[in-house]
Amino acid sequence: MRKLTNEVIYWTLLKHEAWKIYIAATSKGLCYVGSQDKPFEELAAWGSARYPGGTLGQEDGELQPYAVELIDFLKGVRKSFTFPMDFRGTPFQLAVWNALCEIPYGQTWSYSDVAAHIQKPTSVRAVGTAIGANPILITVPCHRVIGKNGTLTGYRGGLNMKMQLLDLERTSSLVIAP
Repeated sequence: MRKLTNEVIYWTLLKHEAWKIYIAATSKGLCYVGSQDKPFEELAAWGSARYPGGTLGQEDGELQPYAVELIDFLKGVRKSFTFPMDFRGTPFQLAVWNALCEIPYGQTWSYSDVAAHIQKPTSVRAVGTAIGANPILITVPCHRVIGKNGTLTGYRGGLNMKMQLLDLERTSSLVIAP
């Protein structure tokens, strides 16, 4: 049973070109980046499951620093983030999510690569489950994880969103020689 909290989770709807994504933060940092074009209910369901007794409050100004960096990323001018993140999970989930943050921009790892990185090489399925529970899409770059044979695999935001993010990183990583 989860402990009740009275924590406030601030949220806003980030809009940039074709992107519409709900984002949320606690006083400690960004805690949620939603799936592209999903309704507010996705955020509300996540919030009630992760922060029982917590309050969701729209606060566009509070989320502005996060929105600016995320939009810069979506424009292809930012490759990493400087804001704090508040991700909460089991120790295993946290190890997986931290490993995801170590995947270089524009590159991909397989699930077994992530399992080996956290020194749990036989935990590939558990790694997949932890990746699927990642609440902070884009900034904790689970879109950079693909199947061992190079195929795109599941993604909470949908395979279309995953392909868009991988394509964005691939094209912004290209260096044109003079």
